Amino acid sequence: MKSEDTPFEGGPMDGRVLPVLLGLTGHPPKTYRIPVPDPHGGPPTVLIYRRVPRGQGRFTRRWKYVHDPAGDQGGWPRWPWRRPDATPGGKPDDADG
Repeated sequence: MKSEDTPFEGGPMDGRVLPVLLGLTGHPPKTYRIPVPDPHGGPPTVLIYRRVPRGQGRFTRRWKYVHDPAGDQGGWPRWPWRRPDATPGGKPDDADG
């Protein structure tokens, strides 16, 4: 497996560079989850980092991870053709709602 040294920004991992495994396309994963054990024996806290472009190269694209404090756990992908979670009331053709 191929890996790439990827920098982390923000949160507890700020300034660190870790080797991250690359996928079949040669890119690191879009999100990087780091479980941090609870010192009191509770459930672990999960730090979530999102992949963003580091800079624009001519032929290659480099990535970095930025801390996501909201920590959206995600779930199912948000497809553009799916209906939103909260739909407004009223008939579809009703202009007043």
